[in-house]
Parts: sequence; structure tokens; C-alpha cells
Amino acid sequence: MAKSQRNRAQRSGAPEPRGFDFGSYLRNETVGGMFMLAATVVALVAANSPVSHLYAAVRDFTIGPHLLHLDLTVGEWAKDGLLAIFFFVAGLELKRELILGDLADRKKATLPVIAALGGMIVPAVLAIAISHGAPGAGQAWAIPVATDIAFALGVLSLTASAMPTTARVFLLSLAVVDDLGAIIVIAVLFTSGMNLVALAVAVLLCVAYWYAQHRRIRTSWLYVPLALATWIAVHSSGVHATIAGVALGLLTRVRPDPYERASPSMRLEHRLQPWSAAFVVPVFALFAAGVPVGMDALSSIFQDRVAIAVMVGLVLGKLLGIFGTSFVAIKLGFGSPPAGVAWRDLFALAMLGGVGFTVSLLIADLSLAGAAADRAKAAVLIASAFASIVATLMLVFRKRHSATTATSGT
Repeated sequence: MAKSQRNRAQRSGAPEPRGFDFGSYLRNETVGGMFMLAATVVALVAANSPVSHLYAAVRDFTIGPHLLHLDLTVGEWAKDGLLAIFFFVAGLELKRELILGDLADRKKATLPVIAALGGMIVPAVLAIAISHGAPGAGQAWAIPVATDIAFALGVLSLTASAMPTTARVFLLSLAVVDDLGAIIVIAVLFTSGMNLVALAVAVLLCVAYWYAQHRRIRTSWLYVPLALATWIAVHSSGVHATIAGVALGLLTRVRPDPYERASPSMRLEHRLQPWSAAFVVPVFALFAAGVPVGMDALSSIFQDRVAIAVMVGLVLGKLLGIFGTSFVAIKLGFGSPPAGVAWRDLFALAMLGGVGFTVSLLIADLSLAGAAADRAKAAVLIASAFASIVATLMLVFRKRHSATTATSGT
């Protein structure tokens, strides 16, 4: 165990663990999912208890300099500010997969890319068909497009230890492409009142970041102020501020030089991923998931066509989109199934794709307001819980079936 940890540390350029490595513990997808789930439970309890007014007061408390138009509520700081770190880590992972990972191999990338596209298009089409004409439907169709990487991989690692590693690679590649699609949706759909001067400043700052990477400058005294200035410029431009994180992540160098143990991308991901898993995403969930879930609220959810569209899109749309397009692609010879992954396994992975959560909650907040946003977010939570439970049952059954088959074979 210790030897394998040292080998992983050497490959990543991270320091070797001494005793219990809390950072490595937080990098585990299961742990990240547990932190996020715990924050969600706390938010739901707080929003549906006698302290709900205190919870709302903290979430809506305004803080920040008015001069820079950064007088945001605590909830907005979590959504626009902290979540930029999550998207920065996602950008690092996306670029690594595109340059060095499985997505760089066209043959290996074909199936997860096709599955991801199907998993975005089918939920969007179903959501549009169901919510057509309802208030807010013009943008809310994007809510079920996203798959939550941390939560989906957390469920997979927790319940399917016997599943071949190719299953995790397929789900990770699919989720990375899915994230790219969600990023494009956020950038295009939720950009309003464009400030061209601020946008030009943001572009120049991104160029400066790229040039510093190109010149192999490593000091954080340059990169931290540059990243903050880029975030402020993007926020002021009218483009959603989290796009700043994605842009800088994609501009970070992923190939190590001969004298480097690890690339800047790997070093940054190693340092920031635990913060993203243990703090950024849970804090966002704490202020985004606090929605009413009483009987009256639940009945209103099932009477709201947008909320119904979100649930159908995440559960049925993701399942049909991911599994259906994968089935067709494999049968037509456009892609090959992951080694050791049977059709029932692919079906379970497709069901896991219905776990929307982080990005879906963000899009719900961006596309709707007030009670409509609360109903949409509650629909995301219900659909994500349903998809994760059904996928867990399928994976556990698969594990037991495999164990029974192995026992009978011996």
C-alpha cells in the first residue's frame, strides 16, 4: 500500500506521503461525494427548520467592494467566486485528458465522446418538449445537460470495486466532455449586457497568463494576482465568472519539461483538488441546495412543467442518451465497448450520468429565479438521488452476481 502511494506520488510530482496523507484522502472521489452530500443535507435541514430565516439571512448577506461591483451576497460569492476554483480544476483535468489522456487517442475517445453528446442532446430535447411554453423554459432546458463528475465517480468507486478500471475511464472521459458542453452552454446562454472593455482586459490577462506559462515562470506571486484580476474582468464583462477558471485551466501547461518532476497542471491540480472537494463544492452546495421540500413544496414540484422536465431529462434523458448512442455507435462500428464492461454495466454507467448536481444546480440558479429556481433545484436533487440509488442497486447486484458466478465456477 505504502509502495503504491509512493509510486503515484512520484508519477504526479507530489511529495511522498508520510503517515496519513489528508490531501490524498480528499482526492478520493468517494470522500468528495460524501462532503458534498453532507453539505446538501445540512442545507436542506436548515432551509426546512425553524432556523430557515437565519440560513436565508446568511445566504443573502451582501459583502464585497461596491467600487468594483463586487458587492455580492454570500450565496453569489459561493456560486460565482468559489466555484471558479472548481471550474479551474475541471479545466486542468479537461486539458490533460485532451492532450495526454484517453481523449487524446481518437479511437479510445470516440465512444465516450459520442455517449456524452447523446447524454447532452437527448435530455435537452426532452426538457424542451416537456417544458415548452412554461415560464423560464427558454433557458431551463440546459439544467439536465450536466453530469456531476465527483458524485458519479464517487458512487462508482463506492459500490463497484470489482468493476474493471475501463469503466471508470469511460465515465470520467464522458463526464469531462459533458463538462465541456456545460461550460459552452454557460458561456453562450448566460452572457448578458456584454462589457467589451472588460472582456478585452480579460483576454489580455489570459494572454499574459499563457505567456508566463510559456516563459516557465513559476512564482505564485504573479499567478495569484493575475488569476484574481482575470476573474474580476470576466465578472465585469457579463460572461459568467466561472469561465475565468476554465480559461486559465485550459491555458496551463500540461507537458512537463525534462527537468520537472511534474507539469504545472499536475502540480496545481494536486494542490487545489482537495480544496475543491472539501471546501469549494460543499460550500456551494450548502447555499445552493437549501430549498423547501415540505409536502406543499413537493406537490408544487410535480405540478411545475420545468421541474418535471428537469427530472425526466436527468433520469430518462441521460439514460437514453448515453446508453442509446453508445449502443448504436458500438453496433455500427464507430466505437468499441470498454474492455470487460458488459451491456448491463454500460446501462448502470448511463444511469449514473443522471447525477447532475453541481453544474445543474448552478444552471438552475442562472436560468431561473425565486420559487421557480427552488423547484428546479429540488428537481435536480430528486433526480440525482433517484439516479444514484438505481445505479447503486444495479452495481451492487452486478457485484453480487459476479461473486456468485465466481463461487459456482470454483
